[in-house]
Amino acid sequence: MTIRVHHLENSRSQRVLWMLEELELPYEVVRYARDPRAMLAPPELRKVHPLGKSPVIEDTSTAAGPRVVAETGAIVEYLVEKADGRLGPPSHRESVLRYRQFLHYAEGSLMPPLLLKLVLGRIPLFGRSAQKRIQPMIDVHLDWIEAELAGRPWFAGEEFTAADVMMSFPLEAAVARAGAAEGRPHIARWLETIHARPAYRSALAKGGPYAYA
Repeated sequence: MTIRVHHLENSRSQRVLWMLEELELPYEVVRYARDPRAMLAPPELRKVHPLGKSPVIEDTSTAAGPRVVAETGAIVEYLVEKADGRLGPPSHRESVLRYRQFLHYAEGSLMPPLLLKLVLGRIPLFGRSAQKRIQPMIDVHLDWIEAELAGRPWFAGEEFTAADVMMSFPLEAAVARAGAAEGRPHIARWLETIHARPAYRSALAKGGPYAYA
């Protein structure tokens, strides 16, 4: 094994397992369970990286010794490079720009309001009221994504890329938290397509229970 994935249940790290399966790179999984009350990552993850978050990978194949990489987007780009560019930017210029956009949009713009809605949902009374103000913000994102997917099968263009891997978790979370697929057939179709991919199914089998697929 050359890559060790520190995988937290029901988290962004499921994308890393999927990416590795798509690229057919050898890896092993170290599983972590959330605190059942706080739903936070366990303190053991701080032994791997000071932030104590997942995903984190350890690449043991480097000449300088094990390399630790954190942050999903950085990990995905690292794996694209390790696989000699597979699932990386397409050759068409417009597709390249879309690839870069969605690679960063997933965490930079789409996830924050979804996370905020999740947190507010755990606050009695005030939280439920505040959620009503967050949903329209999320709908703006989801309607734009629906329009983007209406014109092509994948986020960058005609080819499946790492941008699709990055977009999977926020859209899966948006289905559970914000009704993303309701009245949005192109988002629903895209999710059905990725969930049917053999590599995605293999990643689920190796990662353990996952609430969003």
